[in-house]
Amino acid sequence: MKAMVLFSGGIDSTTCLGMAVEQYGREQVTTLSVSYGQKHEKEIQASTVLAEYYGVEHLMLDLSKIFSYSDSSLLQHSEQAIPKEAYAEQLQKTDGKPVSTYVPFRNGLFLSSAASIALSKGCEVIYYGAHADDAARNAYPDCSSAFHRAISEAVFIGSGNQLKLKAPFIHMTKAEIVKIGLGLEVPYHLTWSCYAGKEKPCGVCGTCIDRAKAFQLNGIEDPALSQ
Repeated sequence: MKAMVLFSGGIDSTTCLGMAVEQYGREQVTTLSVSYGQKHEKEIQASTVLAEYYGVEHLMLDLSKIFSYSDSSLLQHSEQAIPKEAYAEQLQKTDGKPVSTYVPFRNGLFLSSAASIALSKGCEVIYYGAHADDAARNAYPDCSSAFHRAISEAVFIGSGNQLKLKAPFIHMTKAEIVKIGLGLEVPYHLTWSCYAGKEKPCGVCGTCIDRAKAFQLNGIEDPALSQ
């Protein structure tokens, strides 16, 4: 059985990769990273290093043209600044809408594209790292359990019942993901999460704050900070 991992080079997708390699063996795992016009290339660089670390096939896909109409603050062409506060604080200002770093239907596009490539590569399952913290209060609606159920059914039917989606962390917090990854000896020091994309993580964007908290709840400092 072959598996594909939708791979950003961050904590969640790298933990998915560790799980897939443990279950299927590295020869049976393919990673797919997507360039979507993000402000920096740090996560793409991290995904390349991590794919080499695990010894798995690494594919790249450019979907940046699709998102050229979006004003998400996560995108290179946007004039919006990336918020320097936790998601809970950001959501107090959104009136129930997603946060400014939400990229419209990103996971839907990623997973649909991945499904086509996965089928062509003979894969039977796609892993992706959506989790409960990102879905909370509609911050990233395409990380929710409702979205996962719907897109999983669509992919399964649309693939002629050949391809399944797995989101093993859909009901978990990031701290719970880190706990699993530590048990799998996931090389978190090689991962990248920060939205700022500078030499070192900024420590103040929403994803940096969530990441630091996840490691603190596991009783350790973020390994990436000691690099």
